[in-house]
Order: sequence, then C-alpha cells, then structure tokens
Amino acid sequence: MTGTGTARALDPERGTLDKAAGENFPVAPFFLPRAWRTDLMAVYGFARLVDDIGDGDLAPGGADARLLGVPPQEAGDRLVLLDAFEADLRRVFDATPRHPLLRRLQPTVRRRGLTPEPFLGLIAANRQDQLVGRYETYDDLLAYCELSANPVGRLVLAVTGTSTPERIRRSDMICTALQIVEHLQDVAEDLGRDRVYLPAADLKRFHVEEADLAADTAGAPVRALIAYEARRARELLDEGAPLVGSVHGRLKLLLAGFVAGGRAALHAIAAADYDVLPGPPKPGKVRLLREVGVTLRGEG
Repeated sequence: MTGTGTARALDPERGTLDKAAGENFPVAPFFLPRAWRTDLMAVYGFARLVDDIGDGDLAPGGADARLLGVPPQEAGDRLVLLDAFEADLRRVFDATPRHPLLRRLQPTVRRRGLTPEPFLGLIAANRQDQLVGRYETYDDLLAYCELSANPVGRLVLAVTGTSTPERIRRSDMICTALQIVEHLQDVAEDLGRDRVYLPAADLKRFHVEEADLAADTAGAPVRALIAYEARRARELLDEGAPLVGSVHGRLKLLLAGFVAGGRAALHAIAAADYDVLPGPPKPGKVRLLREVGVTLRGEG
C-alpha cells in the first residue's frame, strides 16, 4: 500500500475530498465566498464517494463499509454498499448519518434547503452501473446522464440560490456534455470495468467492434466515432453556455470554469487526433484559462 493509500485508509473523508484537484472542472475554487466553498465541497464529497462506491475505488481497508454499517463479508458487494449509503443519506434529512462525509453534508442540506432527489439520482446512476454496461442509443445514454450528471449542476444552482427553470435546463446540457466528455476520455478504463458508454447504434454506424476499443491505439473507425461523439458534446456545451451570462459575479466565473473545462478537454481530445485509447487526453492550464476567457466573453 502506498503512503497515499495508507492515508486514505486512515481518513477516507480526506482521501475522497482530495480527488477534487483531478476533476476536469473547478469544484470549489478559492475566489468563491467561504460559505459557498464549504457547501460545494460537502456536495462534492457526497458525489465523489458515491462514484467511488459504484466504481469499486474506495479506500483500502474497508473503512467506508464499516462506517456505513456493512459487515466485512458484504463489503465487496457494491449494491449492498449503495443501499447502505442511501439509508445513511436519508438520515441526513431526519437523523444523524454515520459516514463523516454525510455528516459534513447535513449542515449544507439544512442551510440551503436541499431536497433528497438529486442525491438519490446520483445513487441510482451508480446502481445502474452495476446492472447496465451498454447503451443501445444516444437517447438511452442521455437518460443515464440525467441521473449521473445533471443532479450535480442542479445542486450547484441550489447551493448558490440561483435556480430557475431555464437555468436548470441549460445546466443539464452542460452537465450531460461534461459526462460525455469524461466517457470519451475514459473509454479504455471503462472497458476494463466492462462498461461501454459509446452508444451501440453509433458503434455499428462507424463499423466499430468492442474489440477495437481494447487496442493500444485507435484505428480510423474508432477515431471517427470519438470525433462524432465529441461534436455532440460540444453542441451541448454551446447550448448550455448561455447559463454563464445569466448570472453575475463569482458564480459567473465558476460556471465559466465548468464550460471551459469541458471545452478544453474536447480540445485535448481533438489534439490527440481522437485517439483516446492510450489514456485520457488532458488539457493544459493555459488552454483552460484561454477557454475561460472565451466563455466569459460569450465568444465560444
């Protein structure tokens, strides 16, 4: 076990929150008011932990399972862990949760008047990941993103007190786009988990077999498929981008960071000639800052 792994085993709360630095978008940057940062990190801790449960990426040693009251013999069963996590989430709203990340979330829920629905959506998405590994159509994938991604944007709007129906609609587009971008970056990693988030109908259209996704580098059909899905993500980002102009001040900069993170990641994918199989193409900081500027000016 590495030193980092040891630290995560001893303090699963800290280990989960430390992952914020590796995301495509800013989670709770320094320029936000302290109260917003506190609440956004509490929401992030929930979202990151539920994804770690669903992906089997929990801290070694079973600390999270113990905190959730899952016996050792069931600690490897992700569905059991997700059920226990949902039960603990419900305590956030009417009792005292067991897991420290959910205890951290409870003041945020009360302060911001958050409802269980977006949190339950994220848990449902991770349950679906245990049962569904392929998506036949793009619409099927969008329905998955409605659970796996869109609740995050809705929570950001709720925490900042800026929710309106139109902002939620635009936010959903941005969050779905960011989820698709992440899928494109992680094709090889997802395949290793027996998951393919590229719609089967699109694989067929571009004459791509699943075996092609297991290659060390992508052939022309795979690259064409990735370029096609990247264009879809870009269109969603562009449709959602007016959300940035609908708010003001520091929130505007935060939301511009979300959109810019997606656009910069798409640029990195294109710069790799859509060969995502050797590993996820990652954007540099200069490109990210450039995209933030473009997004703030409404030029993207």
